Amino acid sequence: MNKSPVERAAAVTPARVARKVKGLSDRAIAWIFIAPTIFLLLAINIFPLIWTINLSFTNFKANRIGREVKNVGLRNYERILTDSDIWLNMQATAHFLFWTIFFQVLIGFTLAYLINKKFKGNDLWTTIIVLPMMLSPAVVGNFWKFLYQPQIGLFNYVITFFTGKDPSSFEMLGSVNLAPWSIVIVDTWMWTPFVMLICLAGLRSIPDYIYEAAEVDRASKLRQFFTITIPMVLPFLMLAVLFRGIENFKMFDLVVQLTGGGPGSITELTSINLKREAFEKWRTGYASAYAIILFVTVFGLASIYVKALNKVKER
Repeated sequence: MNKSPVERAAAVTPARVARKVKGLSDRAIAWIFIAPTIFLLLAINIFPLIWTINLSFTNFKANRIGREVKNVGLRNYERILTDSDIWLNMQATAHFLFWTIFFQVLIGFTLAYLINKKFKGNDLWTTIIVLPMMLSPAVVGNFWKFLYQPQIGLFNYVITFFTGKDPSSFEMLGSVNLAPWSIVIVDTWMWTPFVMLICLAGLRSIPDYIYEAAEVDRASKLRQFFTITIPMVLPFLMLAVLFRGIENFKMFDLVVQLTGGGPGSITELTSINLKREAFEKWRTGYASAYAIILFVTVFGLASIYVKALNKVKER
């Protein structure tokens, strides 16, 4: 007679172990399986955070291991919060965050609304639109850096076609005024499909009978859009904004590939500035305080936003 896998496992389990397991509750057995994962998460996430907090109160430098480490109290935090250059980096990050999220939500929702209308080739167009999101940021950065070249890049020639300007008369990556917008364009091109997919899921979750009831009440298409579509998709939109906001706050690789933080420091985001303080100037204690300030900022804003999201979902 063939035994099931459970019966075979029970047969080879020592009697002593079997008695102990048999006496455990379901909750205790669940904790036995969950505990290793929790321990691993604590080791990977919590310990580095505690260690970083500890370093933030010192003058520790990672390239000088034998140097005496002194406790400097809140001096690192004070110097960061009173540094005008860091506030300029914060301003550049805020500019990047606002405009990328604005365009991604606007274009992403528009694309989702159009694709949600069934038409021939719907699936093909969805696949084509999603392609940029599948690429590595390093690949996208190099690809767009080539497109932005004033002499041979396609982007300048497209602008010339619509404006009549000489292609070599402006440089997207080398101009103080245009460089921030060049990054916004690339990030929008790459991550709009992500917002589109979330919005598309929201649109397809709306039951058809709601629109049918609205049509019975003779509600116009515009009224249906603002009273049914927008309110029911709003939680999905807010979720997309949360994901993209957190991700863009720590944007690093794409900006490094395109501008390296230049020209000057006009596109030097907080993540790039933090990397330079930690691994170029080797001010480890200072950089640790910097990292904690950014962590508290993101965590605080995300917590407030999640509370607002929960209130919207409860309506």
